[in-house]
Amino acid sequence: MSTFHRRAAVGAAALSIALTLGACGGGLKEGSSSADSDSGTKGDIKLGMLTPISGSSAAIGPYMKNGAQLAVDEINAAGGVDGRKLSLTVEDEACDPKTAAAGAAKLVTARVDISVGGYCSSATLPTLSIFGKAGVPMLIPAANSADLLKAKLNNVFLVNGTGVQQAQAASDFIKSKGAKAVALLDDNTSYSKDITTRTADNLKGTGASVANKQSVTAGESDYSGTVTAVLRSKADFVYWTGYYQEGGLLIKQLRSAGYKGDLMVADGAVDKKLVEIAGEANAQGVFATMTQTPSTIPGGAEWIGKYTKAFGSDPGPYSTQAYDAVRIAAQAVKEADGSTKGADVIKALEDMDGFQIFSGKLKFTPEHTLAEGGFDILVVKGTDFALNS
Repeated sequence: MSTFHRRAAVGAAALSIALTLGACGGGLKEGSSSADSDSGTKGDIKLGMLTPISGSSAAIGPYMKNGAQLAVDEINAAGGVDGRKLSLTVEDEACDPKTAAAGAAKLVTARVDISVGGYCSSATLPTLSIFGKAGVPMLIPAANSADLLKAKLNNVFLVNGTGVQQAQAASDFIKSKGAKAVALLDDNTSYSKDITTRTADNLKGTGASVANKQSVTAGESDYSGTVTAVLRSKADFVYWTGYYQEGGLLIKQLRSAGYKGDLMVADGAVDKKLVEIAGEANAQGVFATMTQTPSTIPGGAEWIGKYTKAFGSDPGPYSTQAYDAVRIAAQAVKEADGSTKGADVIKALEDMDGFQIFSGKLKFTPEHTLAEGGFDILVVKGTDFALNS
């Protein structure tokens, strides 16, 4: 792997992680109930997930849902958490703040113990206060905008690399390519704009100037104005930080207009759909900043096989992060001496040190981000993304 890859790669041995969990129980938090016991140590451990089931990023939803369900099924098949089963309730976030807020409210009403969802940062933001007021810890597997951390809410933990890390990986790679004039394009959402802003700051004084910086409107079909501005800027490197629908169109329209320079997308655009929308020929050689995916994990074939057998389709982006979020949630209940009370689970998460997940040995920073992990540089080869070597 190049020096731009994440700091810790996981070998094949890490992929056969034992899911043996010790005695665990569940305490009551405000709004919860336990018909079985006043101590709340019986009954299902309820997990809730918000993921895009509808909308332009709906292709991601099944990956996250299935990844989480695979972990639930494996843990339950191994006896659960001291005999208690995990259950998973999924609601739509649609990458839309109002839809996500409504979904979060439904999960709180369903009295989930821990949230293991969150894809789009802009949609995840309004759910923070909803889950926070209900005392629900959040293990967010995908959304990673720094805005999620601004309020310093103690129930929020990111299982994905942060926008700070992604912007650094992007600027390092842009410099390594010898780019002189860079176009930074975002969709004006919290996640996307955060990355372009940080990347622009990182490029100051490096010899790679920001020749063009634009925010486009998501959902449009014609980005000719944006393309024209990029061409006029004489950019030799374009970095798109939005999602795959618009990213695919921008790549297609830039190439059709004669743009010959390098193209790179951020993690929200890493999906086979981007190649399909852009056209395979146009997408070849497009780079991406991305945390680990099933196909880029060393020795990941075994896990891919399990997923494919279970769901009859290949896993995609954020399936492994969703899988890990469930495993972390179960481990936290174990380390909280069987309590599912929000405060107890949060303390267990803050104290967790060395639990093996796909990106390495888990430890959260004081800001509740991953202490170990980071971003790879991927590149489109054929119809999918692969590690750039």
